[in-house]
Amino acid sequence: MKYLIIVFLFAFSTQSVVAEHLALDQLLRDVKKSQGIEAKINKARESQFLADKNKQQQALQAALAELKKQEGLSTKLKMHLDDNEESLSKLETELKARSGVLGELFGVARQAAGDLKADLTHSLVSAQFPGRAEKLNSIADSKALPTIEQLETLWFSLLQEMTEAGKVVHFNSQVQVSGKLQDATVIRIGSFNALANGKYLQYSSETGRLTQLARQPEGKYLTLAQDFSKAQSGPVAVGIDPTRGVILSMLIQAPDTVERIQQGGFIGYIILVMGAVGFIYAIIRLLALTLTGRKMNAQLSSSVALEDNPLGRVFTAAEQQKSEDADNLELILDEAITREIPVLEKGLPMIKLLAAVAPLLGLLGTVTGMIATFQSISLFGTGDPKLMASGISQALVTTMLGLCVAIPLLFLHSLVASRSRMLVQILDEQTAGLISRRAEKKS
Repeated sequence: MKYLIIVFLFAFSTQSVVAEHLALDQLLRDVKKSQGIEAKINKARESQFLADKNKQQQALQAALAELKKQEGLSTKLKMHLDDNEESLSKLETELKARSGVLGELFGVARQAAGDLKADLTHSLVSAQFPGRAEKLNSIADSKALPTIEQLETLWFSLLQEMTEAGKVVHFNSQVQVSGKLQDATVIRIGSFNALANGKYLQYSSETGRLTQLARQPEGKYLTLAQDFSKAQSGPVAVGIDPTRGVILSMLIQAPDTVERIQQGGFIGYIILVMGAVGFIYAIIRLLALTLTGRKMNAQLSSSVALEDNPLGRVFTAAEQQKSEDADNLELILDEAITREIPVLEKGLPMIKLLAAVAPLLGLLGTVTGMIATFQSISLFGTGDPKLMASGISQALVTTMLGLCVAIPLLFLHSLVASRSRMLVQILDEQTAGLISRRAEKKS
């Protein structure tokens, strides 16, 4: 049994050694095979590297040859450039020598073209002849000497502007009115004013069109423009703006009467209401006293006492007291006159009060406006005068309105009071005559 075990172990170990020997042989064969493959790969890579090396060497040689060629060309071009610069310098010197004074003259021509271009851009004449300023660009913006044709264009533009500035012409054009284009017959007065349908126009250099002013000048200037537009022949008066729109823009910005009144604010409206009430009441009283005076004059020429006037009522009171003596009659007539005087003097205190209050309200508006002005100064400083304009306008306008109301009211008060005193004087004179005649009869 023991020997069997030993034989089995020996056979197993022998089998293991044989298996290991076979595995090592397979590994050796694999290593040998892989070495052969790697050798082939390395050899192929080496061959490729050598081929690429040869190509790189050829490319380097070609690049060096091209560099040498370009360096030679650069040297040649530099020499050619130096020769050209020297020739150009000689030619410029020769040009200056030959041109002489003509260079300065051409400089003046370019400057004149630039100035004329600016004038034509904003000229009213360009509304009738558009595109004139663009023709001068080739002269004003060019550094080369102008040609004969360009100088003739400059001469023609100058002559055309001077000639058209002295003409009054009619031409058809599109006018922009409230943002819409309308066909209209435009009257151009030189280079100063343009009119259409009795309205003043302005020329916009940005759009190259005539535009009707959104706000027209008030008063006689607009009336003159309308009359001029309607005229067919003969000399016609019209306002001309020699500043080409500056004075016209100032007239447009000037506030009219309604805007002046609005600048007075709430106090200004109060003054105007008081003035209107005072004027109306004074006129009513003046008419009433005039009518009463006419009735009293009619009473003087009549032998019958009438009840429609103060003198007639005084006569009636005297006739009712025929039996009274002169003293009692005087008292009765004084009483009758006393009843008539308040009617004749009615409204005088009210007119006088309104005439006195109006300038006081104007002074109140002045103080209020100055307070508003100083508040604006304290908040925003004095950098922008427009911020103070509203307060100053209120101060001045209210003072003006107060004086404009007070002065006429004072004249009306004086006139009404004078008319009233005259009627009272007539009553006193006629009463004194009645008393004297009654005293003569009693005696």
